Amino acid sequence: MPYFCLRVPTGGGKTFLAASSVVLVNTHLLRSEHSVVLWLVPSDAIREQTLKALRQLEHPYHHALKQAGPVTVMDLDEAKSITRATLETSTVVIVATAQAFAREETKDLKVYASSGSLMQHFDNLSSVQRESLLRNDDGTIPYSLANVLRMRRPFLVIDEAHNARTEIRFNTLERFHPSGVMELTATPDTEKQPSNVLHSVGAAELKAEQMIKLPVLLEAEPDWQQCLGDAVARRDELQKLADDEHRNGAPYLRPLALIQSEPRRQGMETLDAERVKKELVENQRIPATEIVIATGEERGLEAIEKQYKLGISDPTCPVKFVITQKALAEGWDCPFAYVLVGLSSQQSGTAVEQLIGRVLRQPDAKARATPALNQSYAFIRSSDFARVASELRDGLVRGAGFERRDVNQFVAAQRADQAGMDFGGRAKIVFTPVAVALPKKPVIPDALKDKLHWDKGSKTLTITTPLSETEAEEVAQAVSDEAVRAAIVQAAETSRTTAIEPFQTPAETGERLCVPQLALYQQGELQLFDDAEVLEYPGALSYYQAAPTPEDLSALGLASRVAGGGTIDVSAEGQVKVGFLPDLQRDLGLSYTPEHWDETRLAAWLCRNLLEPSLTHASKQAFVTAWLRALLGTDGFNLARANQLKFTLRKLLDENIKRLRREAVNRAYQQVLFGPGREDRVAVNDAFLFEFDPQGYAPSRDYDPRKSEYGHWDFRKHFHGRIGDFDSKEEFECAVQLDMLAQAGRIRFWLRNLVNRGGGSFFLQKANGRFYPDFVCALKDGTLLVVEYKGAHGWTDAQDDRDIGGLWAELSSGKCRFVMVRDRQWGQIEAELV
Repeated sequence: MPYFCLRVPTGGGKTFLAASSVVLVNTHLLRSEHSVVLWLVPSDAIREQTLKALRQLEHPYHHALKQAGPVTVMDLDEAKSITRATLETSTVVIVATAQAFAREETKDLKVYASSGSLMQHFDNLSSVQRESLLRNDDGTIPYSLANVLRMRRPFLVIDEAHNARTEIRFNTLERFHPSGVMELTATPDTEKQPSNVLHSVGAAELKAEQMIKLPVLLEAEPDWQQCLGDAVARRDELQKLADDEHRNGAPYLRPLALIQSEPRRQGMETLDAERVKKELVENQRIPATEIVIATGEERGLEAIEKQYKLGISDPTCPVKFVITQKALAEGWDCPFAYVLVGLSSQQSGTAVEQLIGRVLRQPDAKARATPALNQSYAFIRSSDFARVASELRDGLVRGAGFERRDVNQFVAAQRADQAGMDFGGRAKIVFTPVAVALPKKPVIPDALKDKLHWDKGSKTLTITTPLSETEAEEVAQAVSDEAVRAAIVQAAETSRTTAIEPFQTPAETGERLCVPQLALYQQGELQLFDDAEVLEYPGALSYYQAAPTPEDLSALGLASRVAGGGTIDVSAEGQVKVGFLPDLQRDLGLSYTPEHWDETRLAAWLCRNLLEPSLTHASKQAFVTAWLRALLGTDGFNLARANQLKFTLRKLLDENIKRLRREAVNRAYQQVLFGPGREDRVAVNDAFLFEFDPQGYAPSRDYDPRKSEYGHWDFRKHFHGRIGDFDSKEEFECAVQLDMLAQAGRIRFWLRNLVNRGGGSFFLQKANGRFYPDFVCALKDGTLLVVEYKGAHGWTDAQDDRDIGGLWAELSSGKCRFVMVRDRQWGQIEAELV
């Protein structure tokens, strides 16, 4: 059974992904027009928000669901009286909390109890169906919602799945007899009960897609009033920038500051919510109407949501400061949040873990014209910047689901004087260990054992990683001798200053890497060539023969034998057994009442489910009708069998249409780009430039010299601090050659190009896909060299890559060069540098 997890950081649109998956589940897994989706969330607050969004007709979540056709969204109470007609005429999405189903003793849960309103679902059940249902202790079958779901084999969507991986939850999932399970979380379990992470999204990808505000600019200030005042000043600056943009036509924006206060303690003076509000009103002159308190005692945000149509984002809402304590209401998100303030005396990055995700979302998921409005800001009450920066990064990993490699570049100092204290944020630093001779071994705190090394023979304490002032003080306090204490403090200061040689990549120093792209003249205008479909070719299907191919007939024969396919395995007894999909199709066939079909209705259904926007309805209908008629005229195929296999027919028709279109596009591609007079149709100039995003480089795998199977090399001239991993040893060796040439001054810098990764991927469009060259090099004379490495086994199949790369270089008027290297012939690269 498909059981997988999508790992998406905070702000990545997990709910939208789930809603968009329903049509894919129906089409490719269940092969059914309708299905039942059980959508489990962790709390009532998130349940209410999800229900509201999925039901709201104009909401993107609802639009995504509607791709699956008729859809009914309901809560658990409504589902307890669901009718058979609803299940058989629409895709039903039931949104509920996991707790409503999960308990060791199920007798007290209403979803497992009999209900007279559900009796209709149990009429005329076969013995196979009855055998599979849950039973009461006395052996009777309850007319329960749980049994209705079990018959329908629901697909499960589990939101915030890291909270749901317990034995009780797994037992609960099993009771549903699900057709598949999709987990959505920013922080999947990787240790106790590891999730099957099918795909993981990095923060750099979200940044490149303009979905989140990064980097987080951090400032540490020990004086709480100064810290709060600095945050107020920054929010005011952002407001002025937002107002200036709004006057020029940009969407409305009112930056918010989220302030985390201390809890109130009896008999103690604390920076509780009321005291923080008083400070804002009296000393910062903030009107009380612009402040709202959101704590367990005072639920100001709920009042705001009721008072204003768009809640706190409403242009008529005056609120600019939200004071909270531990965390905001679960599920509350507002893209207007920009500034985070942590005022607790015990404040650290981990203490604001739950809040940091609230300031990351980018308003409207679109970058603003002013760079300052594309960043987040954090003001933390602390005297130790290095520790706060480290802990804030840890919080982004734990709470927001960032990759460790991402957070290093996405937390930065606001103040120049604190930037030098940030050892963990630089892409690279060269650190010289600092040794200090001591009369005896000092007490080394457990937290610092990986930063300090004691050599018993030479009686030397070596600092292997820079120590902050606080960390140095921890070690020094355990020493009674004043001179020894001073020596430790001095060595620690050296570790933070002269022992560090900062290393900045070209991207960090402000270099730009822009590559001219292929463009075509379309109706007299130059347009980026990023889709072969823009080429003119015969689009009407009437040009082609509409009949099943021998491969189609073979596929239909296989499909009928194993009911749609599935895994074939051999059991311990030596029996061949067919796996999950056939059983699923059988179960769904028992659940759904078959309709009466004829040739016309089947052809209309196939047309309706062939989502091909480039075809006119008349062209598609004529092709499908002729293809189906030819199929029904084949020996062994009749209407009943065709109806049974209609989802397979839809897939075969889709593949036929795509194949015919590819053939037509390829002919047009060869004529337009490589035919006579191509110089008048194709251009490579500065009209269309691809710029590598300095913060949008997100490899699916990073090159790690400590773990690489290809070898170790200290790359010094790569455009980014991160380097996408290599596909082969030869490719790694090619990168080493480029880095050596760059260090020798023959190349300014180079970049490992990524495949289909947003801001880190330059491509050349082909007829049947895109060509992503391996490397892009900036040369000293301002020109560019694109390098592709091909092993001997891939050389023959890469002719189309060589063709398009050569054309791109040829039409660039000398600005670009292209070389495809094979068999480690590095001289081919050097020849292009002359």
